[in-house]
Amino acid sequence: MDHVYDRAIEDVGNIVHLEHVNLRIPEQRLAMLFYVSGLGLTRDPYLMTGIGNMWVNVGRSQFHLPQGEPQLLRGHVAIVLPSRAELLRRLAAVRRDLEGTRFAFHEHEDHVEATCPWGNRICCYEPQDRFGPIVLGMPVVECDVPLGSAEPITRFYQEIIGAPAIMADHDGLQARITVGIGQELVFRETDRPIPPYDGHHIQIYLAEFSGPHRRLLERELITEESDQHQYRFRDIVDPDSGRQLFTLEHEVRSMRHPLYARPLVNRNPDVSNTRYAPGHEALAWSLPPSPDFAAAR
Repeated sequence: MDHVYDRAIEDVGNIVHLEHVNLRIPEQRLAMLFYVSGLGLTRDPYLMTGIGNMWVNVGRSQFHLPQGEPQLLRGHVAIVLPSRAELLRRLAAVRRDLEGTRFAFHEHEDHVEATCPWGNRICCYEPQDRFGPIVLGMPVVECDVPLGSAEPITRFYQEIIGAPAIMADHDGLQARITVGIGQELVFRETDRPIPPYDGHHIQIYLAEFSGPHRRLLERELITEESDQHQYRFRDIVDPDSGRQLFTLEHEVRSMRHPLYARPLVNRNPDVSNTRYAPGHEALAWSLPPSPDFAAAR
């Protein structure tokens, strides 16, 4: 009884995991060069291995990249990778093959911003305290939203989805939604024009599946009754007035969904036939908890 713990830190909230971001791409070859060769991620070896779709693993999360007209997330995705230096080496190596596309990368103080061949921004960070134990993963999906919408978006996730959410003011007002272990959805206000919504989506798992469904259904926001384990909605609205605030399709799954917590293969991109070290082919998504965790970082 000598220790006093803040037990609220352990609360996960109703959204237990952000599994994937779905963005259509017109060409797998360029996507492989960017996501696999450049970022160093891993194409899922078991599912969607044909030419019509590809799933790319990043820790416990994924990018889903079906074939079609390119889609743009109106914001960016943040990912954690083990080594900034190795990331820069890989991105430089694919630059020539991606000439003529929108591919680019720029160094910032705490991250590297990489732009995919069709303009999606991926902000790449090394492991750090704010991402908890994650050494490979997708901790943040951030969207640009209109001025005045962060506060009602916060209430939407609190009252309708049942997720912990707060308002913050850092380079603009934000709604920050807690998602599982070390993940967040962020909606940042901007006065810049926001492009039209083009159909991209995110996928989340809920612990309490039926309550949000009932509240969304009451507001006529359900857009697809997919199956027993899944439904979808698109519009984020003011819970009081019903005013539409932002559109981002959510593929919502229960924890009974067959794909929940499916183990994902993550390779170590720094191992090759010329830089081979037995037993080092795979990467873990997180560091094991230990008293020396901070020192190990």
